[in-house]
Amino acid sequence: MVKPLAQDWAKAGVHSINHFGLAVPDLKEAKKFLLAFGLRVQDAENALLVRASASEHVWLKVIPGEKKSFQFFSMGCYDRDFDQIVSQIREAGGVEARQHAAGTPDGFWFHDPDGTLVQLRVAPKTMIDEKAVLPSGTVPAGIQGAPFRTQAPKVAPTRLAHMLLFTPDVRRACEFYNRGMGLKISDSSGEMVAFNYARYGCDHHLIAFVRSHGRGIQHSSWDLPSIEELGLGQKQMRDAGYTNHWGLGRHVLGSNYFNYVQDPFGKWWEYNCHIDYIPAGMAWDGGDHDPEEALYLWGPDLPVNMTINNEA
Repeated sequence: MVKPLAQDWAKAGVHSINHFGLAVPDLKEAKKFLLAFGLRVQDAENALLVRASASEHVWLKVIPGEKKSFQFFSMGCYDRDFDQIVSQIREAGGVEARQHAAGTPDGFWFHDPDGTLVQLRVAPKTMIDEKAVLPSGTVPAGIQGAPFRTQAPKVAPTRLAHMLLFTPDVRRACEFYNRGMGLKISDSSGEMVAFNYARYGCDHHLIAFVRSHGRGIQHSSWDLPSIEELGLGQKQMRDAGYTNHWGLGRHVLGSNYFNYVQDPFGKWWEYNCHIDYIPAGMAWDGGDHDPEEALYLWGPDLPVNMTINNEA
């Protein structure tokens, strides 16, 4: 059982994911996919800088590599918490490391127990401060409710919502990120998967861990405002030639509506809508759940290749 490991807050904690780094074997193919997905892509020196629609914040840096691989991720904290979190990371077993060549030189760089490279940095909070209202979609009588297909707007995610990371030991990963980074488990399913949130007002999960034979990234999740846009996003990606999907559906743990699409390198990208939100100061006691109850409420069957870790 994973849940008992994260009942008490560490003294200090992070507030957001700041950004992450990903290597791929073909930057042109990556740019094509990301633009189809609705993200904004800037060509930089031998790299792609990726933004969402709601701000100029760079959420992702894509660099060339022999194969798709998760390079690093950066977590943001408040200045008042930085020194304490660094101390917690050291005490929890984090090993100080050099910055990634594609990263920024500020903050504290370290390896977690899986060997994943992580940066802690003082940064503005990127996680939303309250749950957004889901549009009802109600249309009065006498009015056509849906646009014609040729007039449908292009979907553009507003922000990075969360990441699901592969780990060989879910228990160990959760314990480290609880003790070191001040995250807390919201829900889990045995030793298979666990979801973690931050203390300053956070979606149901910021970082989740799923068991695999090695480390890596299973998916990144990007927020959309409505279920209508979720459906439009699925069509948008299919029309662009990306046909490996899981969705539309609705999760149980997190309650979010979803559609996942696989990129040419085997990584999954999620359109996420209306996930549960945990206000600052509230303790979410979701518990540990049977796998048959935990994955999704409705939607198509899980693709057999959904949990394959092609990085390890």
